[in-house]
Amino acid sequence: MTTPNKTPPGADPKQLERTGTVREIGSQAVWSLSSCKPGFGVDQLRDDNLETYWQSDGSQPHLVNIQFRRKTTVKTLCIYADYKSDESYTPSKISVRVGNNFHNLQEIRQLELVEPSGWIHVPLTDNHKKPTRTFMIQIAVLANHQNGRDTHMRQIKI
Repeated sequence: MTTPNKTPPGADPKQLERTGTVREIGSQAVWSLSSCKPGFGVDQLRDDNLETYWQSDGSQPHLVNIQFRRKTTVKTLCIYADYKSDESYTPSKISVRVGNNFHNLQEIRQLELVEPSGWIHVPLTDNHKKPTRTFMIQIAVLANHQNGRDTHMRQIKI
């Protein structure tokens, strides 16, 4: 079980990208969801607006699938969550899995989130701080706060 790195307020991926520290590569991927309410899907998850969100619509685990056309080096996954706004819809337990396709995904991180508020930076590196090379990333929401059923995720950046 890993506790994600909390970043100081304002250290969002967009600002880090402007400084040249990181490069957001989510636009190179094909995104899909296990379920969503109409109008609360991939477009809202990727629109750079912290007021919009993906809302799942079904049973857990809720999945975000990110597939690359070629094997891609990935260093960090950034998730924006806001417990104050989303309460029981806020993820409390997340699994991050990588692999070549749906059939060989392996969990590389499991996170416990306690009333998160802001950007959560999840390192996708091995024990030697080496970035992951993968065709696919899957984020699985295993549980929500207050035993909530559906989940909200406001933004995801890679």
